[in-house]
Amino acid sequence: MNKFGDMMRQAQALQEKLVRLQEEAGKKTVEATAGGGMVTVVANGKQEIVSIKIDPEVVNPQEVEMLQDLILAAVNEARRKAQELMAEQMKTLTGGIQIPGLFP
Repeated sequence: MNKFGDMMRQAQALQEKLVRLQEEAGKKTVEATAGGGMVTVVANGKQEIVSIKIDPEVVNPQEVEMLQDLILAAVNEARRKAQELMAEQMKTLTGGIQIPGLFP
């Protein structure tokens, strides 16, 4: 068999697996909180924020800046966890080999 043809088939199979992996990751979620649970953010494996929950006790007009900081912290933590989720999924796809530019 032609080595180039084999390599192309392997690349195509890897691409198909990657597409399935991304679809599966989009169905998985991670959750992050800030302020001892006052702000909760849920993100999916595609790093999309799917929900934000705010404890009514933290909604104080005099403390808007604190609320903004809590939301920002929770969103960033949720995105970090979503990146970790994808990185773990990619390890299973690539057999632990890190492919530059694919995922951190």
